[in-house]
Amino acid sequence: MKKYLPQDDIILNVKKIHMIGIGGSGMCPLAEILHSQGYVLTGSDVNESDPLKRVRAMGVEVFMGHKAENVHGAELIVYSAAINSENPELKEAAKLGIPTMERSKLLGAITRRYDRVIGVCGTHGKTTTTSCLTQVLVMNEQDPTAVIGGRLPLINANGIAGKSEFMVCESCEFVDTFLQLSPDMAVLLNIDNDHLDYFKTMDNLVASFAKFIKMSKVAVINGDDELCKKAIEGFGGEVITFGLDPTNDYTATDIERASLGFKFTVNFKGEPLFDLELSVPGKHNVLNALSVVAACRYYGLDNGGIKKGIEAFGGAGRRFEKLGFFNGITLVDDYAHHPTEIAATLNAAKQLNFKNVIAVFQPFTFSRTELLKNEFIEALSIADKVILTPIMGSREVNTTGISSEHLAQGLKDCTVVAGLPEAAEKAVELAGDGDIIITMGGGDIYKSAYIMRDIMSK
Repeated sequence: MKKYLPQDDIILNVKKIHMIGIGGSGMCPLAEILHSQGYVLTGSDVNESDPLKRVRAMGVEVFMGHKAENVHGAELIVYSAAINSENPELKEAAKLGIPTMERSKLLGAITRRYDRVIGVCGTHGKTTTTSCLTQVLVMNEQDPTAVIGGRLPLINANGIAGKSEFMVCESCEFVDTFLQLSPDMAVLLNIDNDHLDYFKTMDNLVASFAKFIKMSKVAVINGDDELCKKAIEGFGGEVITFGLDPTNDYTATDIERASLGFKFTVNFKGEPLFDLELSVPGKHNVLNALSVVAACRYYGLDNGGIKKGIEAFGGAGRRFEKLGFFNGITLVDDYAHHPTEIAATLNAAKQLNFKNVIAVFQPFTFSRTELLKNEFIEALSIADKVILTPIMGSREVNTTGISSEHLAQGLKDCTVVAGLPEAAEKAVELAGDGDIIITMGGGDIYKSAYIMRDIMSK
């Protein structure tokens, strides 16, 4: 039985909900779910976006700009983490005594309405794996609800509101957000040194993942990852492992490069099940695919349906997303913002036999760049040429004086530019026939990719 929390009662007793930042990638799927469950919604945002168009298409009234009067008539205000306490709508809600709820708490309340909640967690690969898992369930007519950190091309959205007991939920560890959720199955992909500005130590980070797993009934974990194994110590539920080591429950053998990704045989307890050929590059996606197989087989999906869904999956938005092919130059955008992710993305590109791999990277947050400076340099050195934009500080203040120039000092062929337009111009100048340009970062570096696309389309 799932433990219900005070915010669950609030959701049960209201009908009219106003969502601040409704066009955000994390808010839009929640709006769709609430709308499907009969709530009357309004929302506000400051930027037009594809998610906002999707919300409007549902018949939801959206106000452009944040104004106090937007909350009038609402019984509950939901806001994204990007909204600060000085927001006029939050202040008006406080003045009028309207209850407010941060997005992660609402998501947690929603997970307690489903009996098959699959929470996909880990430092890397969450969006890709959540997207792939959703695709398999949709293609096998399981009618899932899903909340994804990126756009899944199959549904052209960051989420979907289904009618079954299945809910797939990308579960982010940042500031312990995922501890608001109530998973029935926890899928743990890996644990790496990220968000240490919050967790401080790796022990704290592992302990947080352990708390998440202990909220579930069954854990699907990467058995090749020592920290993942540490995180399940003391877990009383069922454990299913995946990995390349033959001691795991689900393993991949006979791994070979294919045209777009890797092909291999999926095995369960040493016995072959079926062959898979991935349409997403990078050897790390072999492990992601194994986790999807393990989760789906646990819930009774047949091997043929799982194979069909995984092989049809071509990636999520901003995950090695191909934006075009121009005069012999391939343009790709990727969310990689941690050294491990950058290395995986660049190695995947190297395996596709381009003449030159040109990395255009926007460092994200000062603390991460300072803490992992040497690791960033090592990962970026995989590229043939590197272009760096200034660090996007996001919520942080630069207290150490770290800059992109510090990374450039450790790289052989690197240019530091003033901003996104300059990055686009430099990349187009450097690229030639047979090259690939990859924009990478957790901020708004994708805008530079779109500028490149416009330049090269002329």
